[in-house]
Parts: sequence; C-alpha cells; structure tokens
Amino acid sequence: MTTTENASSATGATPPTATASTPPARRTRSTGGKGPRERTTELASGIVMIVIGVVFLIPLLWVVLASFNENATLSVSWPEHWSLGNFAAIWNADTTFRPLGNSLLLCGGATIVTMVAAVLCAYPFSRYRFAAKRPLLLTIIFATGLPITAIMIPVYSLFVQVNLVDSMFGAILFLGASSLPYAIFLTKGFMDTVPVEIEESAWTEGAGVLRTLWSVVLPLMRSGLSVATIFTFVGMWGNFFVPFMLLLSPDKLPAAVTLYTFSSQYGQVAYGQLAAFSIFYSLPVVALYLIIGRSLGTGFAAAGGVKG
Repeated sequence: MTTTENASSATGATPPTATASTPPARRTRSTGGKGPRERTTELASGIVMIVIGVVFLIPLLWVVLASFNENATLSVSWPEHWSLGNFAAIWNADTTFRPLGNSLLLCGGATIVTMVAAVLCAYPFSRYRFAAKRPLLLTIIFATGLPITAIMIPVYSLFVQVNLVDSMFGAILFLGASSLPYAIFLTKGFMDTVPVEIEESAWTEGAGVLRTLWSVVLPLMRSGLSVATIFTFVGMWGNFFVPFMLLLSPDKLPAAVTLYTFSSQYGQVAYGQLAAFSIFYSLPVVALYLIIGRSLGTGFAAAGGVKG
C-alpha cells in the first residue's frame, strides 16, 4: 500500500478519483454546446433574416439595374445594353444639382438648428430637478408622435400672415422645430449616461456651465450626438410635405419635391432616369453616415475613469 492509501484507510475517507463523471446535460452546457432547440431557433432566425434582407435588396437592385437601362420598366431585369444615358440626361442644374443644393441647405441648416436647440434643452432635463420636468417630458413624448399633417394648415396660415411662405429661412426654422421633440428625446437619453462627477470636477476648476457642456459633456457623448444627428438629417432629407407646402418657387424646391414632380411629368415615368436620380439623391445620406458614423461607439471611454 502507498502512503496515500494508508492515510485514506486510517481516516476512512475515499480517495478522490482522477476522472470524475459529469452529467451529459451539464457537460454540454459547460463546453458551450447547443441543443436541438437552440440550433432550430438559430436556423429559423437566420432564414427570417435572409428573407427580410432579400425583401430590402430587391428595390435596391432595381434602382441599380434600371439606372443603366434606358428601356427600364418596373420589373427587375438585367439590361440588354448597359448605358450611361440616364445619368447624362439628369446631369444638369435644373434636374439634379439645384434641387440637391436646396436639400443640403434646407436639411443641413435645419439639422444644425435642431441639434443646437436639442442639446440646450436636454441638458436641464438631464441634470436638474424641477416641478414641471415630468409634464414637459410627457409633452415632448406626445409631440414626437404628432403627425405633421395635423398642424400644417394652421402653420401655413401663420406663415402667410408673417410673410414667410416661399422663404428658405422660414422652411428651415419650421423643419427644425418639427424635428426638435424627437431630437431632445434622443439627446437626453445619451446625456444621462455621462457621469455628473466629471462635470463637478470641471466646476471645481472654475469652469462655467456652458464651458463644461461644450468641453466635457459633448465630447463624452459624441457617439450619441452622431446618432441623433444622423436620425434628424435622414428624417428631414426624406420629408416631402413641409417643403411642398411652404416653398413655391421651382428654384427653391428640394430634391424630395422635385423627385415627385420628376416622376409624374407628362403622365409617363422615365424609370431609368428616375433610378439614376435616386442614386444621386441617396449619396448625401451615405456620405453623412460615413463621415459622422466614425464616432459611433466612441466618446464614452473616458467616463470609466470616474470610478476607481
């Protein structure tokens, strides 16, 4: 007998075995294996995602193929002769360049107005406590679901009285104001994640409220500001009803309105030119996402230095 066996016999304890048996179910979980139910769920989820992707891909595929097909129809078909004629037909100031410039001016200016006002409104909601805070937040949430068509008639009447109809400045102000509730709601949610302790440290160094907001809070919530800015701009970029009601001159109409008039000229639609115009119409949104989207997922790393 060995020394270990003698000690076990003396104490009456059973020596531990080298290979302890593990129940099959527990062993499967510990090794990260997946049962039949998990595999079936993943397979079904994958199939659903593929179907949804195909549904969204078909219109995009039609736009790309139709833009190179001078005889394009509503059906998705491979062009018999690839041509740049559709792009050449819309490559002029009246059809493409001026409407896109008006859209950039209108939506870009309204986005700046909206985001500046949203930050200034979200800061007291996020940092201060006052009696009217909850009613105001509920009002903002209600305003996010208010349809724009419900208020356009009184807004148009007001714009006529103050002589702001067919004014790009007036359209920018109203478009920014109509997007403000949702922007405040988004910005406040991201601002709540910035620790107050960082602001308190800046206050002890002598920084004021606006200085702290600009130099401390906004850099830390850069990712949230990017999300709110993209959502705001995209919502304005596709807005047809507001500029259609408030802007009358053809040289002031944005691309969202000229896209509608372009697709209904003479009762017949040139689908190839419409598809080519749609590609140019989508480029600013893609460019905005590529430029601002770089900051997504960044900006909150410094917040981890508060605790420790």
